[in-house]
Amino acid sequence: MASLARVRLAGRAMPRTHLASSPALALSRRGVATTADTTQLQGALPESATEPFTLKLHEDSFQSYLCDTPSLDVSITKDELLTMYKQMQTMRRMEMAADALYKAKMIRGFCHLAIGQEAVSVGMEHGIDPNDRVITGYRCHPFAVLRGGTIKGVLGELLGRQAGMSNGKGGSMHIFTPTFFGGNGIVGAQVPVGAGAAFAQKYRGEKNCTFAMYGDGASNQGQVFEAFNMAKLWNLPTIFVCENNNGRSSNTQYFTRGDRIPGIQVNGMDIIAATQAVKYARNWAVDQDNGPLLLEFVTYRYGGHSMSDPGTTYRTREEVQRMRSTQDPIRGLQRYLEEWGIATEQDLKKLDKEAKAEVDKAVEEAKALKDLWTDIYYKGTEPTSMRGREREEVPLLLNAPLTSLRRLGVSGLSVERGWCRVLGVGA
Repeated sequence: MASLARVRLAGRAMPRTHLASSPALALSRRGVATTADTTQLQGALPESATEPFTLKLHEDSFQSYLCDTPSLDVSITKDELLTMYKQMQTMRRMEMAADALYKAKMIRGFCHLAIGQEAVSVGMEHGIDPNDRVITGYRCHPFAVLRGGTIKGVLGELLGRQAGMSNGKGGSMHIFTPTFFGGNGIVGAQVPVGAGAAFAQKYRGEKNCTFAMYGDGASNQGQVFEAFNMAKLWNLPTIFVCENNNGRSSNTQYFTRGDRIPGIQVNGMDIIAATQAVKYARNWAVDQDNGPLLLEFVTYRYGGHSMSDPGTTYRTREEVQRMRSTQDPIRGLQRYLEEWGIATEQDLKKLDKEAKAEVDKAVEEAKALKDLWTDIYYKGTEPTSMRGREREEVPLLLNAPLTSLRRLGVSGLSVERGWCRVLGVGA
């Protein structure tokens, strides 16, 4: 049986450029490293902040299936590393603000945070083209900002405010930009949509690709495998990206599960490795026109699955704390910057303060105007009463001009007829 399996594997059609790379067919049992601070500086550091220099990634940063691994030699600049650090800090601050607002009961409903996974979102943005497309599931807030949105727009959406990117109507899972297709609430449903976006890119002759992201929890959805199949049949420029932050499956080597689609497993806790893998994937799909590729980022989520999940029933608090203290992606990059002489501790603290100030300002601006109750009914069909008003809205509405009341669907009703009935509060 073993020899038969080898014959079947050898008979599979493979990209011509990889026929000589037979060792890549044998999967390593070792797995990728998930350390955040094992990259090494090669040679002297240039004085210019914009002059490239070379880094050497850890030898276990990648693992491949039916293809070669990305190069371990990375060319990068001081400016890019500092930008990565600032962006990761800002994305974490934003998610921490959302956490606090949810606990204060200002954000309601579902809310899935990505604290601990910043190297994936920021690393991806540094490896792709501005015109490439990204689509993901419900853990989407950093991608929305990095793909052209704003922190105010994301937090405003979570708060149900007019400042939200969907005017407060979409919530945590439905946030979009011209190159970010959401934020999708149905598990795995975004993957075939991503393949469709890649089909459109190929049909139009665009030199771009689509990154269709999903979590390990969505990896067994039938529609995911259907999307794999169509993407391979049509040789679409689709990068299927699995954010493996839990690994609960019978086969946890997600990068191998595309059958005849090659795959790369990546250290998702090191932003430099993440960026290198994304560049490799884009070159594979766009420049070399090799069709789809699977990327699996082995990462870690510090919080629960959502705000309603404490995240301690399937792992210990000690495990989470150990990951925070030893493998945190932001601390790992901080160590690089300080050890290589790119920035001092004080320089980085200044960036931290700037990130905090930016997020704090966005929180206050996002809270400024509530608009959850407008545009609910078609004009002229508003009911005479509406449930769900909040008590603090009562004095606001009592003093509001008639034009504002009409926007809220209460035109034609007088105070004498009963504000309590109109507002759905009190008697």
